[in-house]
Amino acid sequence: MSSSTKYILKCNLTFGDIYVQILAWMAVIFISLAGGLGLMGSSKPIFALIGVGLILVLSLPFLLFAFVTTLLNNIEIDPQNT
Repeated sequence: MSSSTKYILKCNLTFGDIYVQILAWMAVIFISLAGGLGLMGSSKPIFALIGVGLILVLSLPFLLFAFVTTLLNNIEIDPQNT
C-alpha cells in the first residue's frame, strides 16, 4: 500500500505584485543620480561618482530581497487531483 501524492507547483505572481518595488528602486536611482549631478559642480566630482555607485550597490541587495520574498510568497504547492 503505497500512497504517493503528486503535487503541482503554481506561481501566481503578476507584474502588479512587483510594480511598486520597481518604481521605488527607480526612484532611488533617479534621486541618487540627481544628487550626483548636483555634486558634480563641486571641487571634487569623484565624490559624486562614489556616492552614486555606493547608493546603487547598497540598494541592490534590498531590491533582490524584495523580489525573492515576493516570489516565494506567491508560490503554492497543491496536491494534484487524479
